[in-house]
Amino acid sequence: MMTFFKKTVAPVFLSGLWISFSEFVRNELLFKSFWVEHYRGLGLEFPSDPINNALWGIWSFGFAATIFIISKKFSLVHTTLIAWLAGFGLMWIVTGNLGVLPYKILYGAVPLSLLETFLAAWICRRMGE
Repeated sequence: MMTFFKKTVAPVFLSGLWISFSEFVRNELLFKSFWVEHYRGLGLEFPSDPINNALWGIWSFGFAATIFIISKKFSLVHTTLIAWLAGFGLMWIVTGNLGVLPYKILYGAVPLSLLETFLAAWICRRMGE
């Protein structure tokens, strides 16, 4: 039981915390003004109620679990690229298609999200060994 916790639960939990922190910094501190301005231009209010933040927290831990599973089959680099495409690439295609993605954030969001995914994959691989 302790091995399961140490090699499965702990890496997912810690990488989930890292992802949540990274998402908060990127979307609340660095790029929130881009989101708010873009949504205002669409005649919408940017959703930032506590329920929205809670759902992003669930997304963070789901993404961490996904990274953990992928990391069991692939190298660190492959895990990073597959997880990033699944977690961010596809999400941005959908939000772009819906017209709610402020494209100018991608210049900063892409490298930061790659770093976020890489470090989460590193945590999962390192702790899950």
